[in-house]
Amino acid sequence: MTHAPELRAGDADRQAAADRLRAAHDEGRLDLAEYDRRLAEAYAAVTYADLDRLFTDLPARPALSAPPAAGAPVVRTPARFPLALTILWTVGASVVAINLTVWLLVSFAADEPVHFWPMWLAVPGVALGIGTVITLRVRGSR
Repeated sequence: MTHAPELRAGDADRQAAADRLRAAHDEGRLDLAEYDRRLAEAYAAVTYADLDRLFTDLPARPALSAPPAAGAPVVRTPARFPLALTILWTVGASVVAINLTVWLLVSFAADEPVHFWPMWLAVPGVALGIGTVITLRVRGSR
């Protein structure tokens, strides 16, 4: 911190310290118990010295990149595929694969043609596809 250690810290300073601790936890520098302990100390801190003590064994904050110049094009990175949708697509593909396998086994064992009942899995598949398109468009517009 750039302030004198004996000065009292404000709410914004405590919140900035909490954000910095969260970043350290996200980077794997703090385990959950240590993060929880330091977070409680950050919100209980009275002076800048109390806050500085929380970061003595952590690297200094990375330098912030300069904001883009006026008129400079903003480059957007593609949004990650949401985890929930990845799970839903994986489960859906597994269900389709299992149903197709069972239908094929039943069809080969039956003497007469078997109705292609796995086609009904297209209904939730179409709904999942529409939900995926909507989700990716909404996330892409942010």
